[in-house]
Amino acid sequence: MTDKTINHFLFLKCSDDFWKLPDEKRSQFFIHLAEDLQKDLSAVSHDKGLNCANFYQVSPMKVDADFLIWNAASLENNQDEQRFFDRVGRILMARRHLLQPAAALWGYTHPSVYARGPNPQEVDPFATTRQTYLVLYPFVKTIQWYLLGKDTRQGMMNEHIRIGRQYPEIKQLLLYSFGVQDQEFIVVYETEDLYRFSELVNELRSSDVREYTERDTPVYSAIWRSPETLAAIFGSRGAIE
Repeated sequence: MTDKTINHFLFLKCSDDFWKLPDEKRSQFFIHLAEDLQKDLSAVSHDKGLNCANFYQVSPMKVDADFLIWNAASLENNQDEQRFFDRVGRILMARRHLLQPAAALWGYTHPSVYARGPNPQEVDPFATTRQTYLVLYPFVKTIQWYLLGKDTRQGMMNEHIRIGRQYPEIKQLLLYSFGVQDQEFIVVYETEDLYRFSELVNELRSSDVREYTERDTPVYSAIWRSPETLAAIFGSRGAIE
């Protein structure tokens, strides 16, 4: 993974005007949206391979959004960052009458201060394939956490890391949002088994570091969908076979 990337998760709800469109236009909507996003993100990154736009179905797993777009791009300078927001914003504003923003979470990759060496469980935002389920949430630690000594924090995080490594099939990406959003971090997981993921979270609740969690909600769960699959789901008014 490149040293500096931006990852942006935009949750969207389809407006009444969207649902009034003919089936064919609703289907084509997602194909054209995906094409425009990928084209404009490619113009942001100097390395054309380091960008992505992935789509996820949110409803009915959470009812305040219909789908999610995960946009990511590598950043080499401040102009890249500005272009990223300009291009994503322009594409979505052009469709504002059809889409209602429900939530937005974004942050930067950063080397972990607690994990030593490469982590085989780290999510690669630019991977060509995605796991079926995505779970993410904003995260804020208490003031007391930052007042602890580094060795004390490292000891508690070692236990946290040990538990996570007992679930090697579950991948994680930690994004940093200090000073640019309400949360400090965004925690992102990919998995093929939501029940297994729930077991991991339940076990992590018993670790000492949990005492220093101020907030880790709302939690969003979503299902990866290709633009073609999302087009079929949202483009049909008939019963699903």
